[in-house]
Amino acid sequence: MSAQPDTLLESPDSPLDKPPASGSGPLRVVPVRRTGQWAAAAAVVLLLAMAVNSAVHNDAFQWAVVGDYFTSAAVLRGLGLTLWLTGLVTVLGFALGTLLAVLRLSANPVLRHVSRGYVWLFRSVPVLVQLLFWFNIGALYPRLGLGIPFGPEFLTVRTTNLLGPIAVAVIGLTLHEAAYAAEIVRGGLLSVGKGQTEAAQSLGLGPWRRLRRVVLPQAMRAIVPPAGNLLIGTLKGTSIISVIAVQDLLYSVQLVYHRTYQVIPLLLVATLWYIAVTSLLGVGQHYVERHYGRGTADAR
Repeated sequence: MSAQPDTLLESPDSPLDKPPASGSGPLRVVPVRRTGQWAAAAAVVLLLAMAVNSAVHNDAFQWAVVGDYFTSAAVLRGLGLTLWLTGLVTVLGFALGTLLAVLRLSANPVLRHVSRGYVWLFRSVPVLVQLLFWFNIGALYPRLGLGIPFGPEFLTVRTTNLLGPIAVAVIGLTLHEAAYAAEIVRGGLLSVGKGQTEAAQSLGLGPWRRLRRVVLPQAMRAIVPPAGNLLIGTLKGTSIISVIAVQDLLYSVQLVYHRTYQVIPLLLVATLWYIAVTSLLGVGQHYVERHYGRGTADAR
């Protein structure tokens, strides 16, 4: 059986073999016109310029007052407490959240359901309600005791003397953050292929070493972005503790403008500090993501 010629490639009528029409010359490349995009960009720039001009020339902002109080001692003390509380709550929240995530993935049904119930409860109750509940815990449990269940107590403490406003803020924010951190860590652990764990198990690595040396380093690529968002949310969420008279950044500026009645400039002081710290955290998150994304196409 003789081979048939390829009619597509050898046909004299193929458009690939036709010479260009005489007198046509080289093809002219016409750039795509993006009139709508440029018009939208010009409108956005115009609106931004108008907003900046309004903020600069509006005397109600009182930028001189903002400059006077921006680095005042009271504001810096409040900022320091906000940063300390954010760091402590983040560390404790992710430590508890990691434990809850591991329990959620456990083969033990009791541990699995306890972890699921914790996440359901603390994600269902607003953080303000949790703070107010812990702040008034003395009305529900005037004293706490340590001893034999249903037997004598060896140690008792009064809750009214045990939990101050800062302790209430740490407990309430940590328990709230742990519920969200648990889901972030669980999602990261589930993103690692099962074959990685099986390969590590075949090498004789124990459960803790498998988690620490194999699973977690790969899971961090999926954990870091939402964890960074949660950290920034925690920074801004600490402002809610002003309702229980904890002298954070917002409560510090409130104390000042309750005395001077300069509400707008003092709120701008708090706003600018939140923007500055959030921007620094965003830069740090970018480099952490690049570190754990090495060797992938998304590591930019």
